[in-house]
Amino acid sequence: MIVSAISWHEFWAPVVLSLQVALLSSLVVIVIGVGAAWWMSRRSFKGKTVLETAFMLPLVLPPTVIGFVLLVMLGRKSWFGQFIEWLFAAPIIFSWWAAVIASIVVAFPLVYQTMKAGFSSVDKDLEGAGRSIGANEWQVFIYITFPLTFRSLVSAFILGFARGLGEFGATLMIAGNIPGKTQTIPTAIYVAVDSGNMAMAWAWTCSIIIISFIMLMLTRRRN
Repeated sequence: MIVSAISWHEFWAPVVLSLQVALLSSLVVIVIGVGAAWWMSRRSFKGKTVLETAFMLPLVLPPTVIGFVLLVMLGRKSWFGQFIEWLFAAPIIFSWWAAVIASIVVAFPLVYQTMKAGFSSVDKDLEGAGRSIGANEWQVFIYITFPLTFRSLVSAFILGFARGLGEFGATLMIAGNIPGKTQTIPTAIYVAVDSGNMAMAWAWTCSIIIISFIMLMLTRRRN
């Protein structure tokens, strides 16, 4: 009965968009997160604790607060929002790129913390041995640090993907809920429940549970 009440065309649009947003945001955030974690794990400077606290802030802030801050920063009234609109000839808010940015921001703390733990676990004597035979920092990273933190890298990517896939509050604030354009699975579920379409709500809920379960299972298998 439920299957017959589901419009499969309507079902797939948010699923595909959510996967696109989660994949692109996780690729971007893994690069930023790895770079930040590697740099922070090897530097000691005044204000480091404050900076790290700022990095972790999206993890504890309500998503609507994050969305509001991003809306102010990227909106047409901000100089940055005006620059983006001039550069791409279109505003970034209420586009699927806005959903990508929201996912990057909320996923960053998970990726950063996972990679920082990975870098901290690397034996510094091994890296020192590499430097002692003439390897530069890039070679040490590629041939010693990276292989030893590969498991953490995979876990960080999967966690970032899963977090981006489930983002709701910040996405709704800056990307909206435009069917076929910015409607992701979480926002689609909200609208379906609000309109009483429980069949579609259950279909999207099951899809995101299955995808997230698979991603988390992959993380567990890597550890």
